[in-house]
Amino acid sequence: MLKKSILLLLGLSCSLLSFAQTDLARWELRSQNTEIIRDQWGIPHVYGKTDADAVFGLLYAQCEDDFNRVEVNFIVSQGRMAEVEGSNQLYADLRMKLYIDEEVVKKEYENSPEWLQELMDAWADGINYYLYTHPETKPKLITKFEPWMALTFSEGSIGGDIETISQTDLKKFYDKDFGNNLTLTERNFDEEPKGSNGFAISPSKTKNGNALLLINPHTSFYFRPEVHMVSETGLNAYGAVTWGQFFVYQGFNEFNGWMHTSSKADAIDHFALTVEEKEGKYQYRFGEEWRPLEEKTIKLKYKENDQILEREITAFYSHHGPVIREESGKWIAISLMVEREKALTQSFKRTKTRNHHEYKSVMNLKTNSSNNTVYADRDGNIVYYHGNFVPIRNPEFDWKGVVDGSNPETDWKGLHRLEEMIYLHNPTNGWIQNCNSSPFTAAGPYSPKPSDYPSYVAWDQENARGLNAVRVLTGKKDFTLESLIETAYDPYLMAFEPLIPSLFQAYENLSNKNPNKAKLRNPIQVLRDWDKETHAESVGTSIAIFWATQLLADTRTLERPENVYVFDFLAEHASDEMKISALEKALERLENDFGTWKTPWGEINRFQRITGNIAPEFDDSKASLPVGFTSSQWGSLAAFGSRPYTNTKKWYGNVGNSFVAVVEFGKTLKAKSILAGGQSGDPSSPHFDDQAEMYSKGVFKDVNFYRNDVEKHTAFQYKPGEKQTLQQN
Repeated sequence: MLKKSILLLLGLSCSLLSFAQTDLARWELRSQNTEIIRDQWGIPHVYGKTDADAVFGLLYAQCEDDFNRVEVNFIVSQGRMAEVEGSNQLYADLRMKLYIDEEVVKKEYENSPEWLQELMDAWADGINYYLYTHPETKPKLITKFEPWMALTFSEGSIGGDIETISQTDLKKFYDKDFGNNLTLTERNFDEEPKGSNGFAISPSKTKNGNALLLINPHTSFYFRPEVHMVSETGLNAYGAVTWGQFFVYQGFNEFNGWMHTSSKADAIDHFALTVEEKEGKYQYRFGEEWRPLEEKTIKLKYKENDQILEREITAFYSHHGPVIREESGKWIAISLMVEREKALTQSFKRTKTRNHHEYKSVMNLKTNSSNNTVYADRDGNIVYYHGNFVPIRNPEFDWKGVVDGSNPETDWKGLHRLEEMIYLHNPTNGWIQNCNSSPFTAAGPYSPKPSDYPSYVAWDQENARGLNAVRVLTGKKDFTLESLIETAYDPYLMAFEPLIPSLFQAYENLSNKNPNKAKLRNPIQVLRDWDKETHAESVGTSIAIFWATQLLADTRTLERPENVYVFDFLAEHASDEMKISALEKALERLENDFGTWKTPWGEINRFQRITGNIAPEFDDSKASLPVGFTSSQWGSLAAFGSRPYTNTKKWYGNVGNSFVAVVEFGKTLKAKSILAGGQSGDPSSPHFDDQAEMYSKGVFKDVNFYRNDVEKHTAFQYKPGEKQTLQQN
């Protein structure tokens, strides 16, 4: 499987000579057809004659705001991170290169329709023109972006399907003896939830008779900036774009809006292969025949000191997909969606749809594999799609586990139609919600029924946010943008509904002779007086979260049935001793870290942005802001995943509400939004943290969507390559 290592010279110089005069002439022509207006918040409103011109300007503007994040996303997507960070990234790179073959992707680019090629050309031109006009910017690795590279990152999710593959398992299978001391970072599925909330409200439930949409992704902060891209050929999309991509991922145009929430609709399967070696070649059994495993040499480069070294690994592929590990003597292959050109087409085309019929036609491309969609439009439609890529399978097999890849009955049998994947269109209750939760509560009593679908269509379990969303939406009417924001930031923590009473019972069960009875009396009274709402001034919030966090840690060994709501399970099955012990530990930690257990939540829970680095840095000695909302795992609809770091006592947020927007689809579109921190990744920019205080309080800004509003709030107006000139308004 492994071939010899080859020593190469390190050559990471940024060569502007690689840009030809023909490139410069093309860029300057594009620049003349493009205009960028930065509003008072630094948001780029990019206007182009064509869609390609708008893409060119958008990428130029993104690079101005944070070239580092643009480049890193495409270093990762091409499987080249080890060339920057060293051998600890080798198997993350191998994971990508199982699917990203440069020569194959180049051919896909060449075979793409002309309109898409033009967008990819403009994408590369926008980044390269930025590098040409900003020689002070030193790329880590990619000194010239090529159009085909856009296909390597064609869908904007924070954790793509490929990331489910274990780096450790890849190393054990393909490269066991190399780098025994390497530290490999696996995706931690128990970490702070990364997901999203999406609400759609029908005209029957709104004050103005217009559909409303909440766009509330929960990602690592600064994962997406806020942008607006407009062309004279029908493009007018506003929202969040993943750094380096040329389509608005979660956002809206004048006619409709789309919000993606992470899905557990089954889009990935693992197949156990029976493999034999004959005459130096591997083959696997399929039915009554033996098929040869395809062998592919993958070259992996990695940095070591001042050199670039290279390893060659021979990867194996069955018709199910690449082999990713060995298990109980079987080789395990993985099947997942690999449709780069179709995915990029779907990602861009949905931003230009004008009604639900057009949007659904784009959804029929079926490449938004890891996401649900909550949709609303100016015609008053509200719609929910659970997943978008769901293979048809034989329901007799257990698709949660590994299936027998030698049995032809386990082969995928095409894809489910949209309606078969769970589809809601204008439910009678007048609202739709999804919070990475069960689709069977998406519309209250008018939700789909589990019995109508194969089980693999929705593995999603109910969570505290989903329960909370149903609670806050049920029975409400006369929604406005402002009341939708208030609803999306409702402070109630649903997780504590079953937990807190169970703690009180455990306390009451203590003998009066037990010293804990008196010791815990005052904290218990604070919790009795607490309304289960999270606020910066609340001591009850601090005690409850420290206690529940400790209880979760102390009960990890308890076996919980998969379909049981976690907080009901803990309330019922965690012993009284566990609950009391967790409370003692929580109070002790509060006293040790903050001097007293009577510490309000906002003194602990903080927002801070002090560097533009991708890896966050925090410092208790530097300024920060109190935040009242909490981790989404407790049911906080407004998510703020915080924790202490090795050098801090205070808890700092780095994941949760990032870009948030509410939209009203009337004859004139109205929208409000907020970003974590600000638009720019440059600490010297006024837009590095100019939205931070508003963000910490859940206060939104008005979106400048129409040209007239943009011009009223213009701070800078320029063409790519020109010096930004401050506008006086």
